[in-house]
Amino acid sequence: MKKLNETQLQELEQDLNAIRDEVLADLGERDAKYIRRVVRLHRTLEIGGRVLMPFGFIPPVFVAATASLGLAKIIENMEIGHNVMHGQYDWMNDPSLHSQTYEWDTVCTSESWRRTHNYEHHTYTNVIGKDRDYGYAVLRLSDDVKWHPGHLFQFINYILLTVLFQWGVGVHELESERLRRREITWKSKLPFLKDFFRKGGRQAFKDYVFFPLLTFPVAPIVLAGNIGANLIRNLWSSTVIFCGHFTQDAETFTEQECENESKGHWYLRQLTGSSNFTGSNFVHLLSGHLSYQIEHHVFPDLPAHRYREISPKVQAVCEKHGIHYNTDSFARQYWTVLKRIGKFSLPDRMRLKLEAQPA
Repeated sequence: MKKLNETQLQELEQDLNAIRDEVLADLGERDAKYIRRVVRLHRTLEIGGRVLMPFGFIPPVFVAATASLGLAKIIENMEIGHNVMHGQYDWMNDPSLHSQTYEWDTVCTSESWRRTHNYEHHTYTNVIGKDRDYGYAVLRLSDDVKWHPGHLFQFINYILLTVLFQWGVGVHELESERLRRREITWKSKLPFLKDFFRKGGRQAFKDYVFFPLLTFPVAPIVLAGNIGANLIRNLWSSTVIFCGHFTQDAETFTEQECENESKGHWYLRQLTGSSNFTGSNFVHLLSGHLSYQIEHHVFPDLPAHRYREISPKVQAVCEKHGIHYNTDSFARQYWTVLKRIGKFSLPDRMRLKLEAQPA
């Protein structure tokens, strides 16, 4: 991580606080209209997908229904659920859009998400040993983690995590790695498991039992479409999140580096541990504006649709302080993620030998 002295860190804090204060002073009807418009879009796509799905015996209709439902799930999870639960719209005093009352359409409970994501991940972003989102306990993505032969197969783990992403996120609070090391007991996790099975069972029943039985004569078609929609959502959301955290230039940090850190140092860590990708307005919407992951990590409670506006200002602050602003096309960022997964699956000696070879 780039080193800044205390004076420079204070100046960085002031520069970023000024951007934040400017947005907060401007929050209002434009932001409320935006999120309500997105909610209407989500509902339209979901209803459209559900209504069309029973007619999926016509191949083009099946594709359209599955795509519509998949897009609805993506928008609900990424642009609505994730951002609402960060408190981005708490100021509206709308119970349906409040961080403490919103329950999203995925396996992970909102309460568990707020603990593991809003607190753990955003407080300890990319701090090895503190941020369990880094690799999700199944991937080795830096040499801070000791290599073992099982890592040779981590591309298989990556594919499974991607395909089953909502379930991986849902079970994240189980802390399986600590259970294996016997640092915690299964008994201590019973309250979490009870909530997980309740919510996961409800989600599975809705998509894989209720809606297929509701259209019994064509139940297999509806079941296949619902599975496809969930797969679309899982593949996209996991890829967006990986492109925001695990690219080649996204840095990791030790616990010692972050002891007693100031707000300026926390800002610096968010800037250097995150990555953006470019795209169309539609891509930004579908990513929940996590295409601006740098801005999200710096300002997690500002409405995400504002990130596009403040991105040039954040980039200017980075340039002023000599901080690398990690952005590139979606394809190139994703390619560096895949390379990172592959590179750290290898034994250290082999990896270092390959890294030493000229490009």
